Amino acid sequence: MRELIAKYREKGFKLTPQRLAILNFLDGNTSHPTADDIYREIKKNYPAVSFATVYNTLQALRDRGKVAEITIDFQKKHYDPDIRPHHHIICTECNKIADVFQDYSEALRLPYNIKGEFQSTGNHVNFYGICKKCRNLSRYVSKRENKKRRTKLCA
Repeated sequence: MRELIAKYREKGFKLTPQRLAILNFLDGNTSHPTADDIYREIKKNYPAVSFATVYNTLQALRDRGKVAEITIDFQKKHYDPDIRPHHHIICTECNKIADVFQDYSEALRLPYNIKGEFQSTGNHVNFYGICKKCRNLSRYVSKRENKKRRTKLCA
């Protein structure tokens, strides 16, 4: 925790107890939480914390390059404290987000006609699919529903 505090203080980041709680929550977090997720969690120990404090802290961290802001569904922004270059895979059933550490730079070259119009500064790929937990749940539900149907047909 001391390293975390020192890291942000040297960047001129004012550290209130609420901000420390937010930083602590984000440190090593791989769940890609939304501001609302963070707010609900922090509020448990800091009942006076406001959503604005959480949101403003996230924006300050984003502006300093300490968290990545990820737009998955255009309704909610998710925050990723792992700022190393990487991509994401999103479950279309439960919205779980997982990191994909694979370099696709060579495969994602801009077509020649666009290169003249844009100077590329990076890329990001979102993969979509159904996570193992949801696939297993789906199989369980399907088996249960099939059993009900068979029971009705056989009765």
